[in-house]
Order: sequence, then structure tokens, then C-alpha cells
Amino acid sequence: MKNNFRKIAKITLVLVYLVIIAGAVVRMTGSGMGCPDWPKCFGYYIPPTEISQLEWQPKREFKKGQVIIVDKTLKVAKEDFTTGNTYTESHWETYTKHDYAVFNPSHTWVEYINRLFGALAGFATLILAFASFSYRKKNKWIPILAWLTVFGMGFQAWLGATVVYSVLAPIRITLHMVMALVIVAFILIIIYQTKEKNKTLKSNSLFSSILVAALILTLIQIVLGTQVRQFIDEQTDVYGTMAKNQWLANPEIDFYIHRSLSVLVFLANVFLFLRNKKLNLGFSKVNWVLAFIIIEILTGIGMFYFHFPFGSQALHLVIASILFGIQFYLLLEAKTNKNQVPQSKNIS
Repeated sequence: MKNNFRKIAKITLVLVYLVIIAGAVVRMTGSGMGCPDWPKCFGYYIPPTEISQLEWQPKREFKKGQVIIVDKTLKVAKEDFTTGNTYTESHWETYTKHDYAVFNPSHTWVEYINRLFGALAGFATLILAFASFSYRKKNKWIPILAWLTVFGMGFQAWLGATVVYSVLAPIRITLHMVMALVIVAFILIIIYQTKEKNKTLKSNSLFSSILVAALILTLIQIVLGTQVRQFIDEQTDVYGTMAKNQWLANPEIDFYIHRSLSVLVFLANVFLFLRNKKLNLGFSKVNWVLAFIIIEILTGIGMFYFHFPFGSQALHLVIASILFGIQFYLLLEAKTNKNQVPQSKNIS
């Protein structure tokens, strides 16, 4: 198991990123309330595909917890029973978590697939945690981090439930996204701690300090981005999905801060790119960081000036989360490497 541990960790990381991608698609398609309950979907393990499955019907068998829509209200079966010829209220109770009672089969299955990816990633983190016991004598932090990842996934699942119960409250969506990045960070630490250290890398204090600042800026940008996205969702409700040119016609201050900070993020990482090259520090991932930042800026420009081309919002979010992961791993390399470049040789 120990020989395959890093492979398990990498597979787990990929699955967590697949959950992030699926979540981005959920937001892009407005499918967040596709399943109005949790962890089931309309009370089913496999959700309905047509509205007739959510309507009361005579002589139909219902299981406890299954849901129907009656007069735009969700009704939950109190127990297992078979309906008679007329609707009987005593068999049902009103769903009280919220009053959202809309069925859209496309939204339902997009959200359901998102949950399936989440369950798969959760299962992978559990395997990782058990496999981590092989490192308990060599490095006790690896099992600790692995089990923190499991608890993080559990907390993330609970956050997902609260997002649904709150009917997509913005602050909970933001926390949900930030927690996903925390889980990514845990797994990246595990992957880094179990690799052979690269002795060709050279650390530099100024490089490391600017890298920390750049990572913090990326996190701030992700948080601000979720707030801008919430504003866009509100504009979609006002102007409709076809009037994309109106979504950012009168943006709030969050948008301007988000746009302005992107310049600072770009400049900070250009500095890191040039310093790495000039001092020959050996951090090749800096090149990837700069490439992803350029893509991120281009998708942002595309959304604003070309009125949200299809998939641009999801791509913008996914690239940001990948960017965070690369920067975080780069920081691990920079902070733990012992081949220090003397400060007197630093080049600003």
C-alpha cells in the first residue's frame, strides 16, 4: 500500500478537482437547486427524470421520505404506503427546510452528477486515510493530514447541504468554495511530503515572500469572484438569461476591486517569473502559474466584453482553483528547500 500511496493521493486530488469542475458547471447552468433536498434528490437515490414521478397518482406505492409537488409545495411521505383513489393529507408532511418547489430535469441531473463526484472523492479520501497508516512511523503528519482531509470532506458535504437548505445563500457558496481549496491544500501537502526532494531547487527569501503574497491575492480573487458571480445570478433573475449584455451593465464595487486586483496578481507573478529565471532558482511551475493567470485574465475579458461566451464562467472558476493548487505546491517547494541563495546576490 505504501508503494502506491502517492498514486492514491494524486487520484484523490484529481477527483476533488472533478468535484470543483462539476460544481462550476452547476453554477454555470443554474442547477444549484436541481435537488431541493440532501443527501437524496427529491427523496430518491436515483432522481426522477420527468415531472410525473413527482406527482400524486392513485394506486401508487411510495416509500418513506419520497417527495411529490402539490400546489407548488414539496410534500414528503411520512411512511411506506400505497395511495388510494384520492389524495390523503395525513400521509404527507410539508418540507420545511425551504419553500423552493421547482422541478427541472436537466438541473436535477447536473446537480445529481455533482453529488456523485463528491461521493466518489469522499470515498477516495477515505482510502487515502487508511493507506496513510503505512507512514505513521516515518512521518506522523501524513496520517494526520489524511484524516483531516476526510473530516474536511465531511464538513464540505455538510456545507453543501446548508447551501441547498439556504436556497444558495452567497456566503455559504463562498465558504463551500474556500473549503474545497483547503482540501486541495491538504492533499498537496501529502503529495509533497511523500516525494523525493528536488535538490536542484534554490530557495530565496524575497521570492518566497512574494509567492506568499501572490497566493493570498489569488484566494482574495476567488472569494471576490464568487461574490461577483452572485451579483450576476441576481441580474439573470432581473434581465433573463438572454440579456447577457445587461448582466454587468451596472456592476457593484466587488467587480471593480476584482478587476483591479487582477493587474496586481499579474504583476506579482511576472516578478516571480523573472526572478526565478534571473537567479536560476529552478521553479518550473512558475511558468505554469503565469500561463494560467493569462488564461484567467483572458476569460475575464471575454466575459465582460463579449457577454459571457458559453462555458467562460465555469472555465474562469476552474482555472482559478487550478492556479491556487499550483501556487500552493510551489510555495511548499520554496519554503522547504534548503539550498538558499545568499541575499547579497538577490536581484530585485
